Amino acid sequence: MSGHSHFAESIEEYLEAVYRLEREGPGVTTSGLASALGVAPASVSGMLKKLAKDGYVEQIARGEVQLTPQGLEVAVRVLRRHRLAERLLTDVLGMPWDEVHTEACMLEHAISDNVEARLMALLKDPVTCPHGQPIPPKDLSTPPSQGEPLAQVPQGTRARIESVTEELPEILRYLGQIGMRPGVEVTVVQKAPLGGPVTVELNGSRHAISLELAGMVTVRSA
Repeated sequence: MSGHSHFAESIEEYLEAVYRLEREGPGVTTSGLASALGVAPASVSGMLKKLAKDGYVEQIARGEVQLTPQGLEVAVRVLRRHRLAERLLTDVLGMPWDEVHTEACMLEHAISDNVEARLMALLKDPVTCPHGQPIPPKDLSTPPSQGEPLAQVPQGTRARIESVTEELPEILRYLGQIGMRPGVEVTVVQKAPLGGPVTVELNGSRHAISLELAGMVTVRSA
């Protein structure tokens, strides 16, 4: 795919979204893509037909698609550059982690192969973005798994935060304020019944977070 027209960027964004949804499961549907991209289902249906015609996706079930090898190559390239841009903005330019996603969405389409290689060297081959999500390998292999949601961890467990799966600024801002970032150890002190809050302890302080928010943080037992 050549050029950086608005339509070409839109195709890249769709393929990037399909890649993410494929790895989050249970599958890539029209409604799931519409929700992820914030567009109408009718718009998604039209774009998926275009992507299938051009060989980027294929239908595997009614209303469900997956990337072809050609589509995977584009999706990995764009997502790599998005997450490298996020690293550049936080590690080099010092931007807060809750501000970099939107900026990286614009930069990802403009980074060339040469600039990507320079970024990897400058940033010392990072394997995750600032939010802990994996930078997809250039060889198109599957990135390492990201642990399990904090919401599913038993009470009394000590775990290390691996990633935040949602990059909404207000969520990242709050998690940053209470110190819940990748690499930090937390202990699940209490899990309230009936979908109540999860109380965690980190850095000597306790915080009660909603079950929904705890589902957006992945951890691995320490």
